[in-house]
Amino acid sequence: MTVDMFAMQAFTGLSIFTILMLMALGLAIVFGLMGVINMAHGELMAMGAYTSYGTALFFQKFMPSLMDAYVFVGIVLAFIVTSVFGFLLERGLIRFLYRRPLDTLLATWGLSLILQQVFRQFIDAKEVEVPTVSWLKGAWQVTEGIALPLSRLFIIVLAIVTAAVVYMILFRTRAGLRIRAVTQNRVMAGAAGIDTARVDALSFAFGCGLAGIAGSSFTMLASTGPTTGQQYIVDTFIVVVFGGVESLLGTISSAFLIGQMQSWFEFGLGGSMARASILALVIAVLYFRPNGLFAAKVRR
Repeated sequence: MTVDMFAMQAFTGLSIFTILMLMALGLAIVFGLMGVINMAHGELMAMGAYTSYGTALFFQKFMPSLMDAYVFVGIVLAFIVTSVFGFLLERGLIRFLYRRPLDTLLATWGLSLILQQVFRQFIDAKEVEVPTVSWLKGAWQVTEGIALPLSRLFIIVLAIVTAAVVYMILFRTRAGLRIRAVTQNRVMAGAAGIDTARVDALSFAFGCGLAGIAGSSFTMLASTGPTTGQQYIVDTFIVVVFGGVESLLGTISSAFLIGQMQSWFEFGLGGSMARASILALVIAVLYFRPNGLFAAKVRR
C-alpha cells in the first residue's frame, strides 16, 4: 500500500470519527448522567440537519450576498432548536420515566417514528441537499496523490472545537461541576443543595443540542432524509458503551477507534463484513471489560 493510500484511508476514518464523536458526546451526557436510552437521538441529528437546510434556503432567498456565512448561523440555530426541543421533551416526558430504562427506550423509539413522519409530512419525503458554500468547495492538494476535501477539514475543526467547549463546560464551570456531582453520586449531590431535576433538564437539552450540531455538520457530507438519523443511532450507542458510559475521554477515544476501524475494514472487507467485524470486536472487548474501555468510577 502506498503512503498516499494510507493517508487517504486514515483521513476517511477521521471524517467518520468526527460525526460519531459529535453524536456520541450528546448521547454520553444523556445516557451517562440519567440512564436514559434515547432512541430519538438520531432524529435530533436529522432535526439539526433540517435546521441548517432551512437556514440555507432563507439565506438564498433573502440574503444571497451573505450566503457564504449561513454555515455558522445554521450550526448555532441547529444547536438552539434541538436544545429547546430536548428541554421540552425532558420536562414533558422523560422526567416521568427515570429509573425505567425500558420505558424510556420504547417511548423515545415511538417518538423517533413520529418525528420521521413529521419530517416526511411537513418538510420533504425525499432527501434534501444543502448547498455548499464557495469557500468549502474543492480540496486541499497536500501532495499529488493526497487531496483532502475542505468540507471534511472544516468538520474536523468543528468537532475539535466542540469537544474543547464541552470539556471547558464540564470541567471549568460551576454548571459542569454540578453535572459531574450528579453523575458521580445523585443522592449526595441533592443533599448538598444541588437541584438535580434542573441539572437533568439542562443536561438533556445540552446533549440534544450536540446532536443538532452533528446534524448540521452532516449536511456538508451527504443529503438528509427522514431516516437519516436511524443510520447512525446504533453506531452511536456502540461508541458510548464501548468507550465507557460515564467517560468523556472514553467516548472520544471509542469514536476514533471505531471510525478508523470502519474505514480500514470497509477498504479491505466491504461494507457489510466491516460492520459485522466491528460488532464482533466490540462484543469481545465488552466480554472482558463490560463497563467499557475507559469506564469511570462512579457511585450510584
